[in-house]
Amino acid sequence: MSEHLPVMAAEVVEFLVTRTNGGYVDCTVGAGGHARYILNNAREGTLLGLDLDAAAIASTATGLAPFGERVTLVRGNFSDLATIAHEHGLREVDGVLFDLGFSSVQLDDPSRGFSYRSEGPIDMRLDAAGAMSAGVLLSRVSERDLARIIFEFGEERRAHPIARSIIAAREEGRLETTFDLAAAVLATKPARKNKTLSRVFQALRIAVNGELDNLSAGLAQAVDVLRPGGRVAVISYHSLEDRMVKRHFVRCERPCTCPRDLPECACGKKPTLKIVTRRVVTPGDAEVAANPRARSAKLRVAEKLERQN
Repeated sequence: MSEHLPVMAAEVVEFLVTRTNGGYVDCTVGAGGHARYILNNAREGTLLGLDLDAAAIASTATGLAPFGERVTLVRGNFSDLATIAHEHGLREVDGVLFDLGFSSVQLDDPSRGFSYRSEGPIDMRLDAAGAMSAGVLLSRVSERDLARIIFEFGEERRAHPIARSIIAAREEGRLETTFDLAAAVLATKPARKNKTLSRVFQALRIAVNGELDNLSAGLAQAVDVLRPGGRVAVISYHSLEDRMVKRHFVRCERPCTCPRDLPECACGKKPTLKIVTRRVVTPGDAEVAANPRARSAKLRVAEKLERQN
């Protein structure tokens, strides 16, 4: 099993840790890699770590035990960020981190069904107690809806023939494992096999876990729980997430909806964020060489503005 390496940990600390005695939230604490870096640099600070994965919380509790009462871990969805923060006495925090990737521990566990590289059940749930696995979804979905999922969430242009092949495999009883799913995709003879497989698995995972809806809710609540001067940092790994983050930050920085030719703002909407990273931050060559899974990572950071009357 691969060791999980936190992506752009130094950059996260540089942008996020603005006060050594501050309060921070890691919305995707996972294996605790970023949390450890934050706590080591915010030496008098505290951290609230969230994760949907119960196994990750249990494992990370052991790894972060040396930090004692400075750490609170909660199994929960970052779409409930504000509620969870308030329940733990946090009204305003100094930094909020979203690392939207998956840990090597999750990807390399065949029983989780996230990867086409190992055989396991077609599951893909972050929360094992979730209502519907990818296998259940595929047993019920229509060809048309499956094509839509693959096109919208996987940005795969050949969504229709791929959906047709998957449904055919289902009807013929050939859709039990991740290898079966991969075989149905490869039966359409894609030009770039691994790229296409990645897109299809990504699309199903996003659909099963409601990832984009959760991200939208989490980003909005991050602004609410930050103190003025506090920062939100997001590491994304595919274009759907990155576009959502970029657009959210821009809307918060320039919320005015008035016509451009209006001499002054009449809508009354005030900016709540200032974008810190005008250009997206990506891993350096040395990090990508050491951790190939970091290759597609993109970091964006914004800072909460002082309240305006």
